[in-house]
Amino acid sequence: MTSPRRLVVVGAGITGLAAAFEWRRRRPDDEIVVLEAGDRIGGKLHRIELAGHWYDTGPEAVLARVPEAVRLIEDLGLGDRLVAPATTQASVVLPDGRHPLPAGTVLGVPASADGLDGFLSADGVARVRAEAALPPLRLEGDVAVGTLLRERLGDEVVDRLVEPLLGGVYAGRADELSLAATMPALAAHLPAAGSVLGAAAASRDAGARSRGDVDGPVFATVRDGIGGLPEALVASSGAIVRLRTPAHGLRRTATGFELSIGPVAAPELLTADVVLVTAPAAKAARLLAEVAPEAVEPLQGIPYASMAVVAMAFPAQDVAAGSGLLVPPVTGRLVKGVTVSSAKWPHLAGDALLVRSSVGRFRDESQLQRSDDDLTAAVVADVADLLDLERRQPLETRLVRWGGGLPQYLVGHPARVAAIRAAVAGVPGLAIAGAAFEGVGVPACIRDAHRAVDSLL
Repeated sequence: MTSPRRLVVVGAGITGLAAAFEWRRRRPDDEIVVLEAGDRIGGKLHRIELAGHWYDTGPEAVLARVPEAVRLIEDLGLGDRLVAPATTQASVVLPDGRHPLPAGTVLGVPASADGLDGFLSADGVARVRAEAALPPLRLEGDVAVGTLLRERLGDEVVDRLVEPLLGGVYAGRADELSLAATMPALAAHLPAAGSVLGAAAASRDAGARSRGDVDGPVFATVRDGIGGLPEALVASSGAIVRLRTPAHGLRRTATGFELSIGPVAAPELLTADVVLVTAPAAKAARLLAEVAPEAVEPLQGIPYASMAVVAMAFPAQDVAAGSGLLVPPVTGRLVKGVTVSSAKWPHLAGDALLVRSSVGRFRDESQLQRSDDDLTAAVVADVADLLDLERRQPLETRLVRWGGGLPQYLVGHPARVAAIRAAVAGVPGLAIAGAAFEGVGVPACIRDAHRAVDSLL
């Protein structure tokens, strides 16, 4: 592609905007058009003003030990705004009380029984310790995380350790989520290790070697909020962003593509030389039906979970919860986690106790049917009880709903992704990317955006 071209990106979330930014760096003379069906940019990246601070109600941090997000923030000229957490010590709320999260696990999967006394029952610890004596593990194909771990390590490891961590990342259920997709490093080491404990130890050690045991924070955020990145990306990319402009048709032409956009009753036709689709899976399936029909069925096989985040500012007071609490379903609680933001992030410390909490899991969204006021009041009461607050009346609250917010990597997910990639790769000038495929975090979305740009160029 030597002459100027038009790139059309469908979706103005972090994936689409990161792709537009990267495209501009490599192709400075091209026209970039970003179509967004909603009324704002950013997708799940979102920030509000809370007690005088910019406060994230979407992702509130990025992994600092992988390069994509931190490098992008630096490329945007925001490196001096990066903030490391003051504490990352979280605890898990269990039916018998609060327990510090055991060290050295891989997404909650222990590498040994050491350090699990008290967190698990005596029988639970014994079950973990006995795994090394079980017959060597042989897997054929993908399995559910919960299915494998319950069989090898017992229910308590799943219900008390793995479930709260996977629930926080995916709003999903361990008994349905794909091992290969959600714990790829662990899955990769299972054949050689022959045991879950051995694979967890190998995965942990390999991660330490790849980092060179470099000291430094695991996570980082931006002083003005991760939710400020979309505006910076648009400004730097020079992309033309069209809000409230859904794309509902895509077809090949002799010179590229033609998209049907805007109101279905009065559509506008937009031509493109290359197209990147970053819409959620169901919308992507409808858009690709004509040009890449073999991608439709696997895209439709990626469901989404809905959730809500409640941001709260309480009067300043001491709480002994570190960076926050993980709350597994076995507690019967409404919320699935609490982040004590004013303790976790130095720039949010001040005259108020800033807290956020999330509600909603895959196939268990009934609580989200409550009215905004009712749901907010229930979350505030649950959080005040969990943190044992003396001053329980919040100064300010904000509820943000994420309907269909998190893709579910169910068993067989890698095969679905491979089928989607293959179908789209068969159409020159077309690419697909986003959280639905190989990671829901901000760095993973940026990585997938760069992969898509590479494929198009």
